Amino acid sequence: MYAQHTHTDLRPSSMTCKLRRGALAVALAAYGTFAWADETNHDGAALSLEVQTLRAELQALRDEVRELRKQAVAEATAAPSAKAAAAVQAPAGGESNDAASMPGGGQQGSPLTLFGYGELGYTRPTRDPSAATANLTRGVLGWGYAFSPDTRMAAELELESGVASSSDAGEIELEQFYVAHDINPGLTLKTGLFLMPAGYLNQSHEPAAYYGVFRNEVETRVIPSTWRELGAGLEGTTESGWRWNAGLVTSPDLGKWDPAAGSECALAPLQCTHQEGSQAKAKGLTVYGALNYDGVLGLNVGGSLYTGDVGQGQAGFAGARYQLGELHARWEPGPWQFQALAAYGRFTGVAAINATLFAGQPTPIPDGFGGAYLQAAYRGWNAGGYRLSPFARYEFLNTARGYSGIPQGLTPPDAPTTRVLTSGASLFLTPQVVFKADYQVFRGQRERNALNLGVGFQF
Repeated sequence: MYAQHTHTDLRPSSMTCKLRRGALAVALAAYGTFAWADETNHDGAALSLEVQTLRAELQALRDEVRELRKQAVAEATAAPSAKAAAAVQAPAGGESNDAASMPGGGQQGSPLTLFGYGELGYTRPTRDPSAATANLTRGVLGWGYAFSPDTRMAAELELESGVASSSDAGEIELEQFYVAHDINPGLTLKTGLFLMPAGYLNQSHEPAAYYGVFRNEVETRVIPSTWRELGAGLEGTTESGWRWNAGLVTSPDLGKWDPAAGSECALAPLQCTHQEGSQAKAKGLTVYGALNYDGVLGLNVGGSLYTGDVGQGQAGFAGARYQLGELHARWEPGPWQFQALAAYGRFTGVAAINATLFAGQPTPIPDGFGGAYLQAAYRGWNAGGYRLSPFARYEFLNTARGYSGIPQGLTPPDAPTTRVLTSGASLFLTPQVVFKADYQVFRGQRERNALNLGVGFQF
C-alpha cells in the first residue's frame, strides 16, 4: 500500500514572519537614508535625529520578534486544541506553504478536535485509453483530545479506494494512534502508532500539501510512505531553528517477503515489509534519528537515519538487518519553491536467506535500493482569491540493486531504473481545496505515460 501525518508546527507564527519582514523593511529604509545622506547636504542635525529614530525602531522590532519567537514555541506546545490536531498540520519545512492545513475543531476551548482530508484521482494512459481509471483514493477522519495543556492524543482512521471488503482493493486502517506529552516547551514524548520523520511526504501528505495528483515515487517506494510504526520517540526544538527526533520503534519483517515476479516487494521493498502496528513482531526493533534546520526564513535542510533487525528471530532469517537514510532540502525565494530529496536503503545479512529460501525466485531480497528527485514550483499567480501553482518534478529510483547469496546462473538482473518527469499545476480554490492536473512521462516505459486529474480537500 503506497499510502499517507504530521507533527506539530513549532515555527514562528505568521505574525512573527511579518515582523521579520517589517524589521527588514526598516533596515532597508535606514540604509537608504544613510546613502541619501552621503549624496546630499541636508541639515546634519535633522538627519542625525532621523537616523537615531530609525535605529530605535529597528531595535524595538528586533526585540519584539525575539520575544514572539519564544512565545511561538510556548504557544504551540501549550494550546490544547492545536496540539490535539497536530496530525494535520504541516511540519516546519513541510511540503508546501500552499498546504497550510487549518484543522477544524469543536467549540472554542473544547478538548476534542476533528480533522481530516480526502482525495480523488483519475488517470488515463495515453497509449491505452481503455485502461483509464477513477478512484476515491483515500478519505481520512482524525480526532484529537487534550487531557491537559501538556498531554493529548491523536488518531486517524483511513479508508482507501472507496470500499474495503474481501473482494475489493480498498483498506481500512488506523494511520496514527498515539499519546504525546510535553516534558517542557521544547521537548515532547510520543508513544503509540506514529509516523516516522522521514523526508517531506511521510509527515505532510494531505492533498494540498504536495504537488501532483499522485504522491511521488521516491517517497512511496524507497521511503515507504505512509510509514508508521509502534514505539516511543522524543521530539525537540531549539530557539535557533533546529528540530530533532529520536526513538525506538518496531522494525519491518522480512518474513513477509514475497519473491513472486511483480510483487509489491519487487516494487517497494520496505512498503511490503513494514508492519503498520498490526500484530507486529517486535523481537527486532528500529532505532531512528532525524535532524532539520529551519533557522533561515524560506530554507529547510535535514535528514534522517533508520536501522534495525528485520529477521525478527524467525527461523532462516537470523542476522538480517536494514538501514535507510535520506537527505532533503527546500528553498523558497519569493514565489518560487525548489525541493530535492535523496534516499538510499539496504539489507545486510541476507545472503543465507536468499541462498536457502529465494534462489531461483524472480524477486530475492536485494542488497540495496534508492532514488532521488528534484522539483520546482511557482506560487505567484493569484487572482480573485484563486491561486495557480505550476510545477515540474524529475525523479529516478531503483528498487533492487544486487543480490547476495544467489548461486551463479540463478541471479536475476537488477531491477530497471525508473525515470519519470511529472509536470502540471495545482489550482487552489482556498488553501484547503485544490484541483490538480499533471502529465507523467516514464523514460523507457511509454506504456506508463499518463494524464492525471485530481481533487483534494483538508480540514
